[in-house]
Amino acid sequence: MRRLVRVIAVLLFVGVVAGGAALYWATSNPELEPIELASLTFADEEIERGELLALVGDCSACHTAPGGEENAGGLALPTPFGTIYSTNITPDPDTGIGRWSYEAFARAMRQGLDREGNHLYPAFPYDNFVKTREEDLRAIYAYLMTRPAVAAEDQQNELPFPFSFRPVLAGWKLLFLDDSPFVPDPALDDEQNHGAYLAASLGHCGACHSPRNAFGAVIGGRDYEGGEAEGWAAPPLGPHSISPVGWTLDDYADYLFDGWSEFHGIAGGPMTAVADHLYYADEDDVFAMAAWLDAITPAQDDAEREAAIAAAEELDWPAVEGTMFDEEITDPALIEGRDVFAARCARCHKERIGPSQPYSLGLGYAALAPTPRNLINAVREGIVPPFGVAERKMEAVAMSDEQLAALVAYVRWHFTDEPAWQSIEDAISDHGAEAGR
Repeated sequence: MRRLVRVIAVLLFVGVVAGGAALYWATSNPELEPIELASLTFADEEIERGELLALVGDCSACHTAPGGEENAGGLALPTPFGTIYSTNITPDPDTGIGRWSYEAFARAMRQGLDREGNHLYPAFPYDNFVKTREEDLRAIYAYLMTRPAVAAEDQQNELPFPFSFRPVLAGWKLLFLDDSPFVPDPALDDEQNHGAYLAASLGHCGACHSPRNAFGAVIGGRDYEGGEAEGWAAPPLGPHSISPVGWTLDDYADYLFDGWSEFHGIAGGPMTAVADHLYYADEDDVFAMAAWLDAITPAQDDAEREAAIAAAEELDWPAVEGTMFDEEITDPALIEGRDVFAARCARCHKERIGPSQPYSLGLGYAALAPTPRNLINAVREGIVPPFGVAERKMEAVAMSDEQLAALVAYVRWHFTDEPAWQSIEDAISDHGAEAGR
């Protein structure tokens, strides 16, 4: 029913704005003149800075298909409206951006228009990139235009009408594209404001970590309250975090630099690529983002923090292999889930007696989230560790859908005080459909 309401709302929106959007699109977006790549020159320091900023922007993560050439496009990006394929942003003159002037590049980043004047879908987060400062945009342009050119034609998006009708995007922009510049917060220091700027602009953190409305736009006033990305639930950040152990500056720095925090777990799904890029990014930039996150996160009393850690550790499985956790269970489904956990999970997820072991499951978002999606993903797909913690790999665990449903219900029941997840079987089925099983 909710999906039907969304479709009706979107169709009404399309009907209202399509006519005006078509006129706007036809008259306001001229094609920009092509350039000759050989005419461009850049300073080495500008190229180097652009490379570091491109890492913060996670450019290659979206613009590189699995097994493909870097930045040559072709990555499938699932959205509620269909599948969008990323484009070639190498300086190839025929299939990439090799004929794009800086003005064309800046227009794409700020207005979501390509060189020919075509509207770009906001899966390319120009609603964040519009906040990027001029000198940073120029540095990224210098970097991209000096990369190896790759000839790779863009793939056709798989979008049904009316979403395939690009003029509709003009209406979307009129309603949702905020092109106001980033404004520093006087309550923050220079380092924290630099981190806030990177998160709001190139880092586009809110693109994943904020909820969206029926039209795919971030809901105003709900920044960083949690969202979703590529089939994963993105946790709420800062003051909205639901972690029982409050995030500290060290926690944020560990997670951003290495993709791992002892009290919050490991980066998984699309966050893995983010952590991998930040691993090589400018340390001052990454630490600034950690400092900003720390500044907007309410401090937790030391005693409360230690109590939360101790409570989670009490629920860790016994360290002695083959020992069952001493608890009274009457629900047959939970008993089955406990038995699956004992047989398939407890070998690694048990009482931590060494720093190389996994974190306590009761501390992580996978068990605490309002949806079982991340836990299902982790079991079915495993966790490919970020570069900073390469030894923390989790292999996919093969089991039937019925066993997985029982396991997921048990993990939620045993390791948290949160309400039981509803429709676990549907979530497992959805994952199977998305994975093409």
